[in-house]
Amino acid sequence: MKLSTETQSTPKIRLYISLVLAILVAITVPVAEPRAVAAEAPQFPVSGFFVRASPSDAVNTQKLSDIRGAGGDTVITFGSHLMPASLGSVSPDCRIGTANCVQAAAAGVRLNRVFAYTDASPWGAAAVTCPRDRTITSNNKLFTLLVLPTQGAGCDSPNGAYDIVVISGGRPGTGGATESMARAATAQGMQFFAGMPIPAKRADLPYLPDLSYQNTFSLFTNRYLRYHATNNDVPGLAGFYLSTEMPLSSAAIFEAVLAVYRIQNQAIRAIMPARSAVVSPYIDARSAAAGSTTPAEAQVAVRNIALTAAGVHLSIAVQDGMGTGKGGAFFGNEASAPVDQPAAAIVGAGSWGSRYLAPNRDYFVAAAHGVAGTGATLWANMEGMAPATGANACDANLRGQTTNARLDRQLQQMANAPKKIISFMWDTYNTCAGTGVPLVQQVLAGKATPLITDSVFDPASGALTVTGYNLSGVTVELKWTAATGQAQGKTVPASAFNPAYGRQNGLNPALQAFTAHVGGTTLNPGTYYMVNITNAWGARNDAFYSKRG
Repeated sequence: MKLSTETQSTPKIRLYISLVLAILVAITVPVAEPRAVAAEAPQFPVSGFFVRASPSDAVNTQKLSDIRGAGGDTVITFGSHLMPASLGSVSPDCRIGTANCVQAAAAGVRLNRVFAYTDASPWGAAAVTCPRDRTITSNNKLFTLLVLPTQGAGCDSPNGAYDIVVISGGRPGTGGATESMARAATAQGMQFFAGMPIPAKRADLPYLPDLSYQNTFSLFTNRYLRYHATNNDVPGLAGFYLSTEMPLSSAAIFEAVLAVYRIQNQAIRAIMPARSAVVSPYIDARSAAAGSTTPAEAQVAVRNIALTAAGVHLSIAVQDGMGTGKGGAFFGNEASAPVDQPAAAIVGAGSWGSRYLAPNRDYFVAAAHGVAGTGATLWANMEGMAPATGANACDANLRGQTTNARLDRQLQQMANAPKKIISFMWDTYNTCAGTGVPLVQQVLAGKATPLITDSVFDPASGALTVTGYNLSGVTVELKWTAATGQAQGKTVPASAFNPAYGRQNGLNPALQAFTAHVGGTTLNPGTYYMVNITNAWGARNDAFYSKRG
């Protein structure tokens, strides 16, 4: 059943009540000069990015330096696929003597299946653990063969059958891309999450992983981590990214994805227990999509993911769907407004309320309830691109370039739920020329723009409390429509500012808060009010904000 913003379901009402009560209880705003500029410079609240790693130390060092300049402290890479292969598909350069390398490695045992794994790490002798494993250099190409039992966890298979994984992509005598990125992160005091191996997709249901070789995938995951424990155990390697994706769905069919998360979290816990993990499920709120889910279902899904942690600290970075058209950034009194042009490229023309089950804010608030008490941490993954419209090309990317103003709408929709905000993706959505100005330059030029993540208004006392980013020295405008239909408004300076609100309340440490006393109003309970602010840097919020009073 479609959820509208005007006729909310009981679970959603409970979520909003809980959020409002939490803010009322938690906010303590110390008095400061209304126009005082914060000691810290204005900042854009995104602190991490997905990136492509290079085997070049110089390239990775420059990339991380640029990201630090944009306010980032975290980078994440995707893993490679462990793909079914065949004897015929193995590179002709992979030979032991005159024989096909797989056939030679399988001599004397029963070969079950062949798999291929390509990344830019020089696995080589450091990955040779069992007697049947091999490493080969031919035509300046490095191949590593892992002979994995189809049963059991050691080197010998109880049933005599083995799967062989052919690893390629690394170069002899060189460092790997993952290792180089970890070194660069270490040198710059940043956190790097390396992408874990990804199982192949099922042929019949391509949105699910193929678990027909689950034992081999589990053993290979262990060997991947053991390799990095030996060759890449540096401070900058903060943990690993579980690259297999799923929607925020509680449907039983996605148990296959949860199984992958459990396998990989258990391996991290056993082999590199000091490291943490990140996973990034996505919102799909499209009304017409067969796989779309409600906020209530998303809450259950996030909890199911959190319970796969197996003792690993797990951060769940919810993708907001705005770059793919799967999510909608709108407020309740915008439900009848037309979707923007990028969203229309995916869901068609129509109103936000008709094209999406609920606004993104509902999903993030639900996700915060889902992780509560699990030990997992909620992050947000802001999609830093937009659906392609024909007018926003961004290099050869599937999606188009977005705008700083659209990103601001996305950030406001996350409310105060995520403790950290990361973004897909630096390469090349942030750096492409696109419409002439790379996105990162747009963001840096507008980083003083204030963002409103939530508010509480008490008509009885006239106190308005607002949370968000870049809130120093604020003048606030409160607007509403009276019962007579007349537009009403008041503009007042903030009376108190708390730059440490997020840190004090266990939320995103960049979150700030202010209180303003607007006096008496004619705002009726249950009707919307709008907030606009101008901060000490003279910047005004460019993203619409409203809330039901």
